Amino acid sequence: MKRHDKLAETMPVGKLGIIALESSREIGKKVNDYIVDWRRERSKLGGAATTLADYSLDSFSVDAKCPRFGSGEAKGIIHETVRGDDLYLLVDVCNHSLSYTVCGQTNHMSPDDHYQDLKRVIAAVGGKARRITVIMPFLYESRQHRRSARESLDCALALQELTQMGVENIITFDAHDPRVQNAIPLKGFETVQPTYQFIKALLKNVPDLKIDSDHMMMISPDEGAMGRAIYYANVLGLDVGMFYKRRDYSRIENGRNPIIAHEFLGADLNGKDVIIIDDMISSGESMIDVARELKKRNANRIFAVATFGLFTNGMAKFDEAVEQGMIYRVVTTNLVYQPEEVLSRDYHITADMSKYIALLIDTLNHDQSISNLLNPTERITNIMKKYNQKGFE
Repeated sequence: MKRHDKLAETMPVGKLGIIALESSREIGKKVNDYIVDWRRERSKLGGAATTLADYSLDSFSVDAKCPRFGSGEAKGIIHETVRGDDLYLLVDVCNHSLSYTVCGQTNHMSPDDHYQDLKRVIAAVGGKARRITVIMPFLYESRQHRRSARESLDCALALQELTQMGVENIITFDAHDPRVQNAIPLKGFETVQPTYQFIKALLKNVPDLKIDSDHMMMISPDEGAMGRAIYYANVLGLDVGMFYKRRDYSRIENGRNPIIAHEFLGADLNGKDVIIIDDMISSGESMIDVARELKKRNANRIFAVATFGLFTNGMAKFDEAVEQGMIYRVVTTNLVYQPEEVLSRDYHITADMSKYIALLIDTLNHDQSISNLLNPTERITNIMKKYNQKGFE
């Protein structure tokens, strides 16, 4: 029996409903398909939950849309009843592929637009759902998470606004700074790490990896990612190195203080494969600068791994870095929109997160603990043992 099949012995909070906003339609369909298949199989095995008429359905997706008027204004519409449902709303605030018309001109949707659509759908629910959980992989305004001058605290304000609208739980992935949850201390907030999925993707796509301290090293590109790098290093038995950024605080470029240099702290890198782990690749300049510095220290293959591959300046710089031998593979998740420009690169590897999200939703709908899902150490140990014995099948 699979671990999640035990859920059949527990009763759901309410009828499951999944609202994947247009920005998350693709991953939302995969999530829905997983849960449909699992519950269909459980119904054959029996259990307390399977006696409910609406436990196993052909689809748990709720039809919701946000049409716009010619002026650019919009409204949220839900085309079916959600009374008493346990609702899960998926939204990708980084999906810039979507557009809308304003007085005949085309605008691409920004994170602000996606966030407004999320609020519109919550408003359309009208308090009729039993519980609302928002799954927002890239936390809205998470890069504006703290105040260092006379400036706004956008992320904290957004979290408070959502909870005031009736959201009980917020699930995000690899939050830029998890301490932002202090803004909503009485509500549920989980920041999930895709550690297992990254390791699985690497083992599956790079067959000749030697994961030990003699052949590989984990690198944090800055001090902020150090905790993430230490965890990976501990579960894989690797050493850790770190770069810290020297910035010019006398000026601001593109909303931040420009980086002057990257300084390295760590052991000898000679001949070792290296994994650079970070929460996001934005323009990619920092990641490429770090890779360049690692190559100067005779690192072997360099794997650039990040939860969110935004690639705001396109792929040209990464193409050049790969061609020059600085970067070997780039690994990102499908938690945010991935344009064809990214997917078409043969050096890019996608870590699929849809099954993981489906497990989280299915478990929470049964009101069961997700602690074992948030801590992937056991799964990582098992997959590494399997890989070391006979490789990845």
